[in-house]
Amino acid sequence: MLNTFSQLSPPCLLPHSPPPLSLSLLSPLNLKPRNHNMTSPSINSLTSISDPPNNNNNNNNNNNNDDENNNSSKPFFDIYGPQAKAEVIWKTPNANSTLSLQDVQGLITWVLADGEMHPWAFIRNKPLIPKVVLLYIPGLDAALYMSQLKKFSNLKKCCGNPKAVQALSCVLDGCQTIDAILTCKFKRKRDPDLISRMLNESTEKESSSISSLPFSELMKDLPFPITYYTLTSKQLEDNGYCFDHPGFLSTRPAQPESPYCDILALDCEMCVTCEGFELTRVTLVDVQGQVKLDKLVKPSNPIVDYNTRYSGITPEMLKDVTTSLEDIQEEFLKLVYKETILIGHSLENDLLALKISHELVIDTAILYKHPRGGSYKTALRVLARKFLSKEIQDSGSGHDSIEDARTAMELALLKIRKGPDFGLAAPQFTRKKLLSVLSEAGKKSSFIDDVSIVKRYATGECHAFPVSSDEEALSKASKEAKNDKVQFVWTQFSEINSFLKKQADDEENFSSRLAELISLVTCKDKSSSRKSIKSTVPPTLKEILTRTDCRVHKLYSSLPTNSMLIVFTGQGDTASVHRLRKMLAEQTKNDVPREQLVKVLEELQARAEIALCFVGIKD
Repeated sequence: MLNTFSQLSPPCLLPHSPPPLSLSLLSPLNLKPRNHNMTSPSINSLTSISDPPNNNNNNNNNNNNDDENNNSSKPFFDIYGPQAKAEVIWKTPNANSTLSLQDVQGLITWVLADGEMHPWAFIRNKPLIPKVVLLYIPGLDAALYMSQLKKFSNLKKCCGNPKAVQALSCVLDGCQTIDAILTCKFKRKRDPDLISRMLNESTEKESSSISSLPFSELMKDLPFPITYYTLTSKQLEDNGYCFDHPGFLSTRPAQPESPYCDILALDCEMCVTCEGFELTRVTLVDVQGQVKLDKLVKPSNPIVDYNTRYSGITPEMLKDVTTSLEDIQEEFLKLVYKETILIGHSLENDLLALKISHELVIDTAILYKHPRGGSYKTALRVLARKFLSKEIQDSGSGHDSIEDARTAMELALLKIRKGPDFGLAAPQFTRKKLLSVLSEAGKKSSFIDDVSIVKRYATGECHAFPVSSDEEALSKASKEAKNDKVQFVWTQFSEINSFLKKQADDEENFSSRLAELISLVTCKDKSSSRKSIKSTVPPTLKEILTRTDCRVHKLYSSLPTNSMLIVFTGQGDTASVHRLRKMLAEQTKNDVPREQLVKVLEELQARAEIALCFVGIKD
């Protein structure tokens, strides 16, 4: 693999003498990507080419506002003195060590809750910190930051030098990075009766009582919000859910003040026609198991196999049926809206037969992981027997779509009520939302993000603010940073990541960029020089980086004295990585040579998996 990062003397990520800078392809960092033979990044400071002088008087003009600071810090003035300041002191790490996502999370729980002190940092006068603001900036990996240092003068001034963080694999999507930060894992105590007790808890009697409750009661006191269990965009893609296909319809937004079902379970039956599998029955049930739709459908092509042993459909059942696929689509879209959570088992097959696209999905085949992991999926009847203590699909006359839909609903509700660890064989850890951990420590939180993220992670324990732009996120976060009743603020600036996604989706743009990357890789292979090679950063991206840096400064300026700002960048350009992976999977003989694509993929993936963490204390 191409060694992207120049050799540096460990443990620093960047030497104090100015190295040649590089752009998105080649970086002066000596970092280690996941599973590649490169030097691991250390957790020492990422030092800029020239550090600005230490000016402790930058915010002296704000001293008149000291009385407006969080009251929780005032009692400590008697001990530390009215001029005391909190300070982060970085400890010398082991060589070639990196921070993990859990280290970033641990810093928050150490400051605001009962978390343990971490070996990589010490905070002097920690009780003076009134609040922590965590800003997530996906798409900004170490290589992009290093190549555009001048664009981040404010970030550098506010938070100093960053630490390298081992991001999640590019195979995973950004939601799992958010999940890793916002979900705390606690080691489960030894309990020899754990498995048997878990299985005894999931009885048919309990599942019946769950499904008899109204939806509002079901949603009370959940370990995680119901939207936490919906599939991410990458899970939908990886499991064959269809979007933007010719002839497919999409669920529509519900009309304001128009009642609709929040959650429905779907099951379909299919027969074999001369054109393949076609829809013959559609069933929808609600959380109480009541049937909302159950209709037979006449396939548009001649049936060659009724598939009775599985579908339960016979020639007699379809003899007088006139309902077409178009008819049932119309009825279906009157019940299932864009906001409806649809539950089912391997639901991609049902939606494919319906020729309907829907994004809010809880798939019980994925919800209950197969013991062998990977792409294996457990049959619905096996899950029903194991967790609901009931037998289904054993009549000998084929499946019953009403029974299957109700079973999927019961399994999903059981998992939602018990939490994400339910159903796992002897789990070593128990999970709890970070916001819940902070709430138990008496800390109030504000959660500011895209509506899909807010629905997935925010609960009644925090103030939730859905936003649709970085400017709106900045405005809300700045306001909450000044709120004395709030001790933790989460927000995200997503403009960089959105640009990278659009760039990867643009056919012409990506082809041009790919040609440049291949050329640079080839030049590097032929060259004996270790000097890094620059690739082009688009002017639009440079403007976005400048705007992002300005927003960071505005957010920092809104913080009360001694507040902590954590800026975490997550994965880098994963959109390009996914695009290249798809090209390799679909490659034809006339495409770019596979060897060249693999080299570029390795390079991009190596850099995208090196995140950064900045930490600053407001003067």
